[in-house]
Amino acid sequence: MEWLSSVADDPELCREHWADDPRRPYALPTGVAFDAVVTEQRLGVETFDQLERRGMPVGPVLADRAGRQLGFFLPPKSKDRFERAIARETEAPPTYRYLQRESFIVVPGPISLAGDRYQWLRAPHHPPEPSPLRTVSLAVMLVASAALMERADCYGEEYSDAGAGEVDGLVPEKGPVTGPVE
Repeated sequence: MEWLSSVADDPELCREHWADDPRRPYALPTGVAFDAVVTEQRLGVETFDQLERRGMPVGPVLADRAGRQLGFFLPPKSKDRFERAIARETEAPPTYRYLQRESFIVVPGPISLAGDRYQWLRAPHHPPEPSPLRTVSLAVMLVASAALMERADCYGEEYSDAGAGEVDGLVPEKGPVTGPVE
């Protein structure tokens, strides 16, 4: 967490803050050592899960449980690449906030516990390296996860009117088959 505290407006105060209570959150400026993409929790968790399951590059990720949000860290000055990747994927992007210079993000302390408001889903072990692949992966998976969630949310509505036993518009002429089919 040495590099993370070095981003603070007063790095020594930040280190003292965490030395007193390593679970205590701290507000850090974005746009210096990292930018952040903040999404609502449900979309963020799905995006994080998809990135992890597919072995795609993902940097530090934090959760604000009370605010029901997730924050993904990206290298600084990644906004243009991120937004170009989003635009290539969809004309209707999911809701997110991109934090860069002149913004702040509240980060968990170095040792957060399960019940804490702010937690690391993936803690930062070193400064984010310039990674076009990580930036594009996050953008693509954010859009894909939003589309997946939208389909899942509409599933019950879209298929609830289908008749019992109806599959792809085919309705069996007789009751269910109870014996061997010849």
